Amino acid sequence: MRTTTILVPALVAAAFGLAACDVKKTQEGNVNLPKYDVQKTQEGNVNLPKYDVKGPDVQVSKEEKTVNVPTVKTEEKSVTLPKVEVQTGGEKRAEGR
Repeated sequence: MRTTTILVPALVAAAFGLAACDVKKTQEGNVNLPKYDVQKTQEGNVNLPKYDVKGPDVQVSKEEKTVNVPTVKTEEKSVTLPKVEVQTGGEKRAEGR
């Protein structure tokens, strides 16, 4: 679900970006891939190495310390802000009746 949420807007943005482009082909392309012939010469056997891993011992504790902490002060000011009112199509139709 999360991948779809990210992928769909990215594809839409790419489509809009490509729609704004004027693309002209200036040369024909050609790709010649090499041919491989692989034959099995013996049966395989996998034996992975084993490891004995011991992680460190981690101890977490609390310690009381006194430190200087900055404080933030606020003040009240009067400012002018934009006000936007939106009326949906359904609301406009309801008023017109």
